[in-house]
Amino acid sequence: MSRRRFDRRTFLKGTGLIACSGALMGQSEAGYAQFAVPNSGGTEAPKLKVPPNACDCHHHIYDPIRFPQPAEAKTPIQPNARVQEYRLLKQRLGITRSVVVTPSAYVTDNRVTLDAISHLGPNTCGVAVVGSDITDTELNTLDAGGIRGIRFSLTSTTISSATMEVIDHLSGRVASFGWHTQFQTTADQVVELKDMLGRLPGAIVFDHMGHVPPSGLGHPAYRVIRGLIDKGRSWVKLSVTFDNTKNGPPDFEDVSTVAQAFVKAAPERMVWGSNWPHPNEPQKPDDAVLLDLLARWAPDDRVRHRILVENPETLYGFEKSR
Repeated sequence: MSRRRFDRRTFLKGTGLIACSGALMGQSEAGYAQFAVPNSGGTEAPKLKVPPNACDCHHHIYDPIRFPQPAEAKTPIQPNARVQEYRLLKQRLGITRSVVVTPSAYVTDNRVTLDAISHLGPNTCGVAVVGSDITDTELNTLDAGGIRGIRFSLTSTTISSATMEVIDHLSGRVASFGWHTQFQTTADQVVELKDMLGRLPGAIVFDHMGHVPPSGLGHPAYRVIRGLIDKGRSWVKLSVTFDNTKNGPPDFEDVSTVAQAFVKAAPERMVWGSNWPHPNEPQKPDDAVLLDLLARWAPDDRVRHRILVENPETLYGFEKSR
């Protein structure tokens, strides 16, 4: 996969930031940049210094000029969320690998994700959204472009028998590529899909901790996900969204209860994601604060290394770190 070099001076000049780039790009003692990033609160570097080859396993890219939104889309494009802006977030957090997930605003048009993978380089892969009519040729093109899974976003959908048939059908087809099937669901939908999830081929990935409700270890969705983890079937993305926390920043005490339980149960099945540019968030969170939560969820350095480096290598096929 080819990798284009990013000319920082050209970008800063084009965005009118060249005059103050020295101040914006100042380095902290941890070696991370401290400056404002679009769609992210705060300017400070995270307190947590991530290991080499740390991966952000869930973010989106939007580029409405080069890739206009499909006419049938129902969710809006996020502004200032192109590859250029995401590079700034990577620099601020110290992240070197990432997984681009096609956002619902693009329906099944994965061109923006494939383009982002090609520009961000070999330390990047993606998760696509596809329709039931996708051809084998199109799947091969996605695979060659760095796609490693498909996503079903069901939170605003009533799950019908037809929906389940599509999930069954597509999950079976992509399993032959070694891809996983990723779900964005409500906690109640996890319970509703329990039987189907148990029979799907390949790995299953739950976005945003399965949206298990705040302090919801008693919710049946937690038990469903734990059961799949215990059988070696599923992975969980440790990421925070406005609808799976009520306490909010800076402590996120309620969602931390769920995250800590997942990490304690199966650290080998956890990955971390920023969810940048935080679509649908009423107020953009501070990504440094979100990353620092991982120090509370996984206090042991070896466990954090597994979550940030080793697990993404296993799930997405990144080159193994030495």
